[in-house]
Amino acid sequence: METNFEQVFEKVSSSVKDMVNTETVIGDEFKIGEFTCKPVIKVGVGYVTGKGEGNHPKHNQKGNGQGAGAAMGIAPIGFLVAKGDEISFISADSKKGLSAIFDKVPDLIEKIMEMKKEKEKEE
Repeated sequence: METNFEQVFEKVSSSVKDMVNTETVIGDEFKIGEFTCKPVIKVGVGYVTGKGEGNHPKHNQKGNGQGAGAAMGIAPIGFLVAKGDEISFISADSKKGLSAIFDKVPDLIEKIMEMKKEKEKEE
């Protein structure tokens, strides 16, 4: 059974296209108090195909082969964080990201304390 090389290539490339969409770049948002966060990731996609034919003159044999493969890599870049009209980016880079997260901790604690006080008033 001979497989058409172009069909194999088309199948691999269409499968890769189906796996990658805009949600893999900017993820679904989630909320932490009044902060709205969206993860941002980097997606790398690669695919390869190959075909070969050969003859063995001593044994009067012929052969051919085809192959295809795909790979995908995902790496976190950071988070888009919004609070009211203010939008900032928190990098996932360990040096930049940690300092940015620690800069936001006081705001988060303040909001959590406010929410706790509001719940206590309601009770």
